[in-house]
Amino acid sequence: MNAIAVVQARMGSTRLPGKVLLPLAGTTVLGCVVERLSRCGSLRGIVVATSELAQDDPVVEEAERLGVRSARGDADDVLARYCDAARAFGADPVVRITSDCPLIDPGVVDAVVAAFAAGDCDYASNTIDRTYPRGLDVEVASFAALERARRDASDGYEREHVTPHLYRHPESFRIRSYRDPEGADRSALRWTLDSPEDYAFVRAAYAACPHVKPGDVRTADLLAALARSPGLAAINADVRQKGEES
Repeated sequence: MNAIAVVQARMGSTRLPGKVLLPLAGTTVLGCVVERLSRCGSLRGIVVATSELAQDDPVVEEAERLGVRSARGDADDVLARYCDAARAFGADPVVRITSDCPLIDPGVVDAVVAAFAAGDCDYASNTIDRTYPRGLDVEVASFAALERARRDASDGYEREHVTPHLYRHPESFRIRSYRDPEGADRSALRWTLDSPEDYAFVRAAYAACPHVKPGDVRTADLLAALARSPGLAAINADVRQKGEES
């Protein structure tokens, strides 16, 4: 396996523009994602995939500063962007991580990659049947499966969000859902970054773990911080995931 994390990142977020380069924990949001992924034992590399738009030039510059490779592609057809980045760097499987996950846990990434490797599957994810906090999202797909999706997906949603064509067609792709091995369900927790309230939360979450280096903060540390300070979770508790607003 040549498991490579492909991190999609762009400056044009509608609810929090430029969020990937906001300062966080002594670096940037993207820097936090890259730093945490660099601690994964299962990955052979990290690639930041952004668009060809001029507004995303700073994302490429930040990737260079962080010492990781980058790839550029279609601004709207993110599925094609992923396939092109995977082909350029020989990624197989492709580990899809989004840059709005600055609290991504390397241990969870490694676990989902291991589930993919052991599962005789085309796609493994902890997002199909959620038990982890939103923001610890990991998807692993074979390059061949992504290429088939690129060929067959005609729905705009499937092109924009990369993997829906895979899990919407279990008759065509072998799917494995990864759940918390201890049976916990923490899917109600919101650790992702999509709004000013989310940004306030992730900053507070890092600050609540002062005795742990930012890159070493893990899920257990964050859960302990929430237990000590229940008000942390309230910071962004009212934020609805984009597309799920009532």
